[in-house]
Amino acid sequence: MLRVLVVDSSRERAADVCAALALAGHQVVAALSSALDLSDQVLATKPDVIFIQADSPSRDTLEHLATMNRDCPRPVLLCSQDTDSEMIRRAVKAGVSSYVVDSVTPERLDSLVEVAVAQFEAFQHLRAERDDANRKLSERILVDRAKGLLMKARGLDEDAAYHALRKLAMERGRKLAEVARDVIDMASLLL
Repeated sequence: MLRVLVVDSSRERAADVCAALALAGHQVVAALSSALDLSDQVLATKPDVIFIQADSPSRDTLEHLATMNRDCPRPVLLCSQDTDSEMIRRAVKAGVSSYVVDSVTPERLDSLVEVAVAQFEAFQHLRAERDDANRKLSERILVDRAKGLLMKARGLDEDAAYHALRKLAMERGRKLAEVARDVIDMASLLL
């Protein structure tokens, strides 16, 4: 069972979506008429998925989605009649996991929600891999800079400088990158 936050300016459409979600075994945590306070509602209700239905997503809706995606990302399924490719790109950039052009029938709703969740999870996994790769690269740059400073200051070769950093990290029970940062900071004070 997923907890779903519904956003739709049409009360009638929202009621139909809420009923279809309930029939599919999901819980509707809130139904909003606009995305005006989306981030606050997401923090308050903690939905697993956000379902937005709009004839054409407004600039404000996309801005609120982008803020929500930055602060508390969630899978977002957006259904709209707008087929403009630029609008679709802006929506995806704002954090929409799945953009459906057309109205959603109750029979399709559950599978569309599942697609949005799957796409969101895949994107979050890629984002985590990117962040990890960036962190490792930054750490590698720090270690290389610290090795260079040790090589210059002590006349060590690269292997000996690396082993000196590694030994210091093990003695202090700290990460190699943290010790490298300390060496760089100390060198900047002494120079």
